[in-house]
Amino acid sequence: MTDSFLYTTPTAEIARPLVEQLTTEYRNRYGNYFGEDSSAEMNRYPPERFADPDGAFILLLRDGRPIAGGAFMRYDDNTAEFKRMWTDADHRRRGPAQRVLAELESRAAAKGYSRVYLTTGFRQPEAAKLYLKSGYTALFDVTAEPEAIQIPAFEKALAPAGIHPARRNDHLSAPVA
Repeated sequence: MTDSFLYTTPTAEIARPLVEQLTTEYRNRYGNYFGEDSSAEMNRYPPERFADPDGAFILLLRDGRPIAGGAFMRYDDNTAEFKRMWTDADHRRRGPAQRVLAELESRAAAKGYSRVYLTTGFRQPEAAKLYLKSGYTALFDVTAEPEAIQIPAFEKALAPAGIHPARRNDHLSAPVA
């Protein structure tokens, strides 16, 4: 079993399972709850938003087949907005989402972003748990009823590229030679 990351586009043939499964997932969880077909979310942003120089679209491949993925685009000068986090139904709860999230963070930091912003839906509690477990700060009252929040938002400061997150502030106190 071999895993690798592929940087591609949402329109690439290899990305089709991600796009199709994520569209189905949105439709099954939300239907027309937000006043439009849930698949509209998948077409809200042009694919170019998830490409160089400001974004990225990645897939985690296992033996050449996509099992998870995600993307980011520019939110503002210092902030990347993560979108399209997805894990194939047969690979959930085994770590692929954490790996994709870490890869997105690393790539965003390498592009000079110092912060991540993201949202999820209130009917995706497993996503909210992943983000909280991964050091994201909830920008909402976590004790409120999920449906009252509807679109939970999160943020996280990124370590500068090349600095491990656990050592984010080590460079501030390092002795000067």
